[in-house]
Amino acid sequence: MDRRTAWASGAILGATGAGLYLAILSDAPGALILAYLAQLPLFAAGLWGGTVAAAVAGTVASVLVAIVGGWATTALFAGLYAAPVVLLVRQALLARPLAAGSYEWYPAGLLTAWLAGLGLLVLAAVMLFLGGPRAIATRLDAMLAPLLDRLPDEAPFAKAGVALFAFVVPGCVAASWMAMTAGNAILAQGVLARFGKAWRPSPDLASLSPPWWLSGLLAAAVVLALIGGGAGFVGVNLLATLSVPFCLAGLAVVHTAVRRSRHPQLPLVLFYVAAGLFGWPLLLTAVLGALDAPLGLRRRLAPSRSFGGDR
Repeated sequence: MDRRTAWASGAILGATGAGLYLAILSDAPGALILAYLAQLPLFAAGLWGGTVAAAVAGTVASVLVAIVGGWATTALFAGLYAAPVVLLVRQALLARPLAAGSYEWYPAGLLTAWLAGLGLLVLAAVMLFLGGPRAIATRLDAMLAPLLDRLPDEAPFAKAGVALFAFVVPGCVAASWMAMTAGNAILAQGVLARFGKAWRPSPDLASLSPPWWLSGLLAAAVVLALIGGGAGFVGVNLLATLSVPFCLAGLAVVHTAVRRSRHPQLPLVLFYVAAGLFGWPLLLTAVLGALDAPLGLRRRLAPSRSFGGDR
């Protein structure tokens, strides 16, 4: 794709992303789902036309959001939607040439590490903005006061639920953002690859290996969670945030395991349907991802023949 086409496609897809994001300002049904997909056109621009196209898409989208939604909405969009897309696209398109005109592309495991690093920044920002668990509980109490006042008999349980939810709000926000970003990137790459327009080949999920420091951070989070108090608050929210990259690592274990089957598509379809309907299989998958490195699960489950693929 030449530079002029990259700029044009980036501008069009950026405007599309801005439209999806601004839908949340309306009362239209499904507006939240549309806003959730606002990164999809930005990723499509970058994974199709390159980093320049991603930057153009992010800039055009941010300008349009500023015109319609104001500066606060724009800052949120630029920080959580546009800038992460440009960074992740840049990393994803890194490659070094090998013999015979082939390329070694940036590994999926390192892309997951970048996503985790961005998620940790989101976690820190949310913690600073909302304060500790007491501040979050106070705000939630104020927001839910009308509802709690209508349930006098159940108020103690409701207040306990509010306190428990307040303890994990920052981690849930960070994990939700990471899942949104990863989902949009995977969907954009899948659609582009389907039509032969992807800049790089799709990584082999079965070979995704997070770097060692994520496992060390996970162990530290467990220790902090067991200590309790302020340290426990940080540890629990770290665990919630790290659930996303380790869920991706767990999916790598699942994809490796099903390759032992003669028809791997069927168990994969059943797994993803169950995960979409119930959710809890993804929690088990995150546990698999955490256990993969110390127990060598993929090495034990890998079929005898090699399927190749990009790390």
